[in-house]
Amino acid sequence: MKLKTLILTMESDKLIRGDATKLRGFFATKFNEYVLLHQHLKNHKFLYKYPYIQYKMIKNVPIILGVREGTDVLEEIYDKYHHINLNGHIYEILEKSINLKEEEFILSDKLLNYSFLTPWLALNEENYERYQRCEIWGKKKELLKKILIGNIISMSKGLGYTVPAPIKANIVKFKEVPTSLKRNPMLGFLGSFSVNFEIPDYLGLGKSVSRGFGTVKRAKE
Repeated sequence: MKLKTLILTMESDKLIRGDATKLRGFFATKFNEYVLLHQHLKNHKFLYKYPYIQYKMIKNVPIILGVREGTDVLEEIYDKYHHINLNGHIYEILEKSINLKEEEFILSDKLLNYSFLTPWLALNEENYERYQRCEIWGKKKELLKKILIGNIISMSKGLGYTVPAPIKANIVKFKEVPTSLKRNPMLGFLGSFSVNFEIPDYLGLGKSVSRGFGTVKRAKE
């Protein structure tokens, strides 16, 4: 299927220091009327679905990804802010750019290569214990491969695409990286993988993709 995506990038007059969570917090507070920006409903409830707006901080460059209806929200707020406030630090936005596309989001007939730009949070409490019990890398790799396939299936459901045949994946090169989520220490993974699926750049896989985790980019052929 074709997936509508929008990548919004921002440039300031100085080096932007902060993380995707702070970026998300700024836009969620400033434009609270847009549920897709923060996924908070009334009465302390949450919108439990694959996030249509995802915040990234890639090499100190703030990037916001919109998919489906999320693209409309980003276009609506485009001219309604001229600075961002990250943890009390004000950054004037001198330039913004929008890249609006319709991209393939579909099972492929060949394996395609991708890398994680930000740590992939693959493990929940249950499979973290399973991962730690694996004594050799080969078993850990198999577990991560199954989780990766599950993440892609879950993302597909959230974006309205039914996967018509088995997904095949390979872990090419992974390393463990310590990270944190809501001040809690987490185990993340960086590296590369291949899968028979076309994933648009900057989509997130795994836990907390709205906060920038698990950001994927296609490797150049």
